[in-house]
Amino acid sequence: MTGMLGNMRPLKSWHQLHAERLATGARVADLVAGFIGSWQFIIIQSVIFAIWVVVNTLWLLAAYQFDPYPFILFNLFMSAEAAYSSPLILMSQNRQAERDREQAMHDFETNVAAKEEIETILRELGRLELQKLDKILELVQNGRAAGSASQAAASGS
Repeated sequence: MTGMLGNMRPLKSWHQLHAERLATGARVADLVAGFIGSWQFIIIQSVIFAIWVVVNTLWLLAAYQFDPYPFILFNLFMSAEAAYSSPLILMSQNRQAERDREQAMHDFETNVAAKEEIETILRELGRLELQKLDKILELVQNGRAAGSASQAAASGS
């Protein structure tokens, strides 16, 4: 049972250790992918799109139109955004898959260690139970021997 005390929990969680191992580029890719996949990004992009279309289509703003219909500059901007964001998102997803595999392996190792500790505890409990039963049997046998001796002494007197 003393071997179990040596397997104390680490000071940092698995997630903290994994995050510390990430390179700066990987962290940036995760942050960008996290932002691109948020409602905040969708709302900001929708507002920019709406302003772009309004400014470039209303005849009142003809002096300020820098990208008239069919919005070729806007299409170029959106294509460039997609060209840069797609690889970042894929890199982040690949890292997430790798992180999930490592987490599954860590969980498996933890489960195996817990199973071994439980088996050790069960063996120890079984040993203690057998010791108790042996002691009880010894006490019962000593009690019977003492009872038959006192019975023999009582019948002999």
